[in-house]
Parts: sequence; C-alpha cells; structure tokens
Amino acid sequence: MSDKPQYQRLALLYSQSDRARKAAKELCEKIDFVPTEEADAVIALGGDGTMLDALHEMLDTGRIIPVFGLNLGTVGFLMNRYHGANGLRERLAEAKPMAVRPLCMEAVTQNGETQSFYAVNEVSLLRETRQTAKIEISVNGKVRIPELAGDGILLSTPVGSTAYNLSANGPILPLDSRMLALTPISPFRPRRWKGAILPEKSKVTFRVREPAKRPVAVVGDQKEVRDVAEVHVEIACDKEMTLLFDPGHALDERIVAEQFAV
Repeated sequence: MSDKPQYQRLALLYSQSDRARKAAKELCEKIDFVPTEEADAVIALGGDGTMLDALHEMLDTGRIIPVFGLNLGTVGFLMNRYHGANGLRERLAEAKPMAVRPLCMEAVTQNGETQSFYAVNEVSLLRETRQTAKIEISVNGKVRIPELAGDGILLSTPVGSTAYNLSANGPILPLDSRMLALTPISPFRPRRWKGAILPEKSKVTFRVREPAKRPVAVVGDQKEVRDVAEVHVEIACDKEMTLLFDPGHALDERIVAEQFAV
C-alpha cells in the first residue's frame, strides 16, 4: 500500500485572466471541487502571483494545506505546466512535496503603531522619497551595519531568492539550504558591501536612521507599511507550507537551473 498522501478533496483557486478562467471551467467539468476549508489540497491556476495569493490566504485563515500550481501566467517559477484536466489526480499522486517557510515581519511605525505580516518571498525596506535611506542592520541583537545608505535592503527566503532578490544582484539560494539572503538595494555606503547569507534561524532588525527626514516603507510580498521606524524579521517555523511539484520539475531543480541561465 502506498504511503503517499491521498488528495481526494480538492479546492480550486484561479486568477481572473482569460486563460485561467477557461482552464478553471475545463477542470470543473472533470472534478467536483470543494471549498478550501474542506479540501485536502488546493489547485492554483495562474502565475506566481496566484500562488502567493493562495499561500497568503492560508496564512490568513490559519488552515495550511498543500498547493499544486498550474502555470497559466507569465513566469510560473512556482508552478507546474498545465496539461489540461486529464491525469490531474495521477499527477497529484506522484507529486513531490517541497516545504517552504515564510518570514514573519513586525513593523513599528514612527507613530508607534505595530503591524505584523507574513512574506513568502521577501521583506523589503525602500526609501519613500528622493532622500537616500539610512538603515541600521542588526542580526541576533548584534549591530552588523551601523548605517547602510542607499535605496533600501531586502531579506529573502530561498523561494524568493530568484525574484526581487536576484534583480538586486542577490544570491540564489537552494530550497533546502535553510538560509536567508540579506541584499542591499543600490547601496551608496558601504559601497563595497554586497550583502550576506544568513542561517534561517537568524533574527534581523532594521532601524531607520533619521526617519522623519528620510522616510522608509517596508513591503512584505504584497503588503506595505509606510513611515516605519523599526522592522523585525524572522522565519515563522510554525507556518511551514507545502508546494507540490511534478517529478523532474521540482523547485529545487529550478533554483539550480536558474544559476546557469544565460
């Protein structure tokens, strides 16, 4: 008897693009989907943004189940190829699970208000005006960069390391590395600092220098808090999520392949 998970009750989430809606209609003709709160797994139709929406919906509700993404978007780095409705359950039975852990971000504004969000890809601090941002960076309570001057800085998970992090010349992290990428965005000082790779268990604190004169916003995936004074970020180990991939198309292989892309 197979010890692989059996995903009998499936929920369907899809983007509002014409391609995704057409595919959703096709799948609904073959499969009786159930609401997300009753499902064993979620089928997500769209691009990487749809996958992030699905993951954030589960983080918000607190019910976390595996997600099998089907690419009907542009990049689809987190998705599998869409081959129609036929054979979908067989693909799910053979899918390879990949565990991902989101970042938990706590932002304190200049007014003293505190807001907390989860980020699957990265947490980014960005200057709000023409004024260069000045940010102090601490890791596990020790100040490592007294003052980073530039456009900002980001902390990325392995899943997000090929997104904004890569565009900012940050390193690509293998999914099983249990590491985080700390990457400056257009740094002016220290000019030669290229960032750091940190253990996943690290707790990172960003303090904005001269926040009134040099306002900074923080963005956790799609959610933004403006005029922040301090931001604390660490991995939310209790919110581990599972992405499902076809054999041979798993995320860890894609991350390796991305490093050889030309």
